[in-house]
Amino acid sequence: MTKIIADLHIHSHYSMATSKELTPEKLDWWAARKGINVVGSGDISHPGWLKELEEKLENAEDGLYKLKDRYYLNDGGKRTAGKVRFLLSGEISSIYKDKGKTRKIHQVFLLPNMETAHKFQVNLEKRNVNIRSDGRPICGISARNLLELALETDERIYCIPAHIWTPWFSLFGAKSGYDVIEDCYEDLTGKIMTLETGLSADVPMIRKISALDRFGLISSSDAHSPSKLGRNATIIDAEYDWQSIITALQNGKTETIDSYPELGKYHYDGHRKCGICFHPRETSEHQGICPKCGKPLTIGVLNRAYQLADRKDNTAIKSWHYLLPLPEILSKVMGFGQASKRVQNRYNEIMDSGYSEMELLLEKGSEKLSKTAGEEIAQFLKKYKSRDFEMKPGYDGEFGKVL
Repeated sequence: MTKIIADLHIHSHYSMATSKELTPEKLDWWAARKGINVVGSGDISHPGWLKELEEKLENAEDGLYKLKDRYYLNDGGKRTAGKVRFLLSGEISSIYKDKGKTRKIHQVFLLPNMETAHKFQVNLEKRNVNIRSDGRPICGISARNLLELALETDERIYCIPAHIWTPWFSLFGAKSGYDVIEDCYEDLTGKIMTLETGLSADVPMIRKISALDRFGLISSSDAHSPSKLGRNATIIDAEYDWQSIITALQNGKTETIDSYPELGKYHYDGHRKCGICFHPRETSEHQGICPKCGKPLTIGVLNRAYQLADRKDNTAIKSWHYLLPLPEILSKVMGFGQASKRVQNRYNEIMDSGYSEMELLLEKGSEKLSKTAGEEIAQFLKKYKSRDFEMKPGYDGEFGKVL
């Protein structure tokens, strides 16, 4: 088996509030630079995006695709065309009433081929889903029934509940989710074998809930621009074909690559408009009410995990890695914003070494990074991996920060 680094949940330029650069060409270029071997196509339910994928991609291994040579973005011959593989994927939002509560659940679907994607689009439109206005469509079909529709289209379609802790749009979210997965998927619960952590959660938090032991875990970037690929990702122990990857996901043959959950934008509880950021203990002291405006606080991922946890230790824990994208490291060390010319120029210089970000950042030692990027960068990453620094946790839509 091969260690495949995958980022399976992303978006295209057809999704709202996303970069126009989310094209197959740019995704291929950035995935190679980041060290992503297999990238999800994103937005596979959108007819315009599927047409663009068919135009610009060609078959590689079974169920995987690569960019056609004529669309390859050359960067001076520093890498080889055809290095990155695409796997067809897409996120769909379900908003519906169930058990006396409005539910808002996001799911990621992995599809085996273009033909299945066309059939899936047809079946979604038959159920009055508007698949043409947004790359991530919103439907009134329950999560369970949407999964059933996917399986009726092709029993090979693989469903992964997305960012399962996000307060507003997720399986276990405080605002619109469920307490147990069986209440959501009912008789089809057995078809769910993998869960996505999300940017505000990590493996240790999830493994404190014994009911989730049987599920494999992935992390994804949910990228809205190509440069954000790989900010969260997954190492999958599989061969380069669709079924091998799916089997690995089913069997939990994965290791997650996460930033610290404190840096996600829904880790702590709070109220952004009032500048209130609370640890769950403080939230309890205030009965869940913002002390400034008197409105309910947005309950974050950590609090929600506490509510559902039934063990203190992590007896079922599996492998994971904490990483921070290289541009963020450079920004912190150099003292300039990630979008500044100084940071971007330094980043490009490091990437011109011929190594990808993942090759540099996943190295157990710091020799390669130190030699390529400098000792200060290597020492920062070492401190980051050992958690030898302070953070301001994210809350209510506000990303956390390394102090």
